[in-house]
Amino acid sequence: MTKTFFGFFAAIVTVLAFTVSATAQSSYKIRTGDTLQIEVLEDANLNRSALVLPGGTISFPFVGSVSAAGRTVGDVANALATGLSRNFASTPNVFVSVAEVGVPPVARATAPRASEIYITGEVANPGQLEKASRNITILQAIAQAGGLTKFAASKRVQLRRGDKIYPYNYETNGGAGSIPGSTRLAPGDVIVVPQRTLFE
Repeated sequence: MTKTFFGFFAAIVTVLAFTVSATAQSSYKIRTGDTLQIEVLEDANLNRSALVLPGGTISFPFVGSVSAAGRTVGDVANALATGLSRNFASTPNVFVSVAEVGVPPVARATAPRASEIYITGEVANPGQLEKASRNITILQAIAQAGGLTKFAASKRVQLRRGDKIYPYNYETNGGAGSIPGSTRLAPGDVIVVPQRTLFE
């Protein structure tokens, strides 16, 4: 009897903890630097984590750039479901949660650390490159992020540095109209790997 009571009590505590967590997430306003976990019930191949870029957006297959900063996880889930609906017979079920909260700007050092290099989009492990050094190249950064996914537009990778965008062709590791793969990254750089189009 006692064992049954404690089992029942543990189950109630677990449910309450989950409910409190879900409620907190539903009202949380997403910020730049947060990492979102996105799941599409109808297609597990689309499940991924996405970093909220300095501009407040995330990138997602078949949808493109979606505004996230300042919105709730429910708002982002609805925006993604709407964007994906043209690729499904009916509007898909999309679930979004905050996997990791970004460090608030006030908590950062005045000078950016060498590790503050980000990669987002169609790579296996998007986010901040924790072990990046001052000498890391764009090609090494992609490798550190686990490489490109099958959805990646490998010829249209972008290096964003401040207000400037530098194109990078991963297929040729440089060449005409592309920075070379040996380009050294700097603190604050963001590598964006867009989704390939239907005929790429």
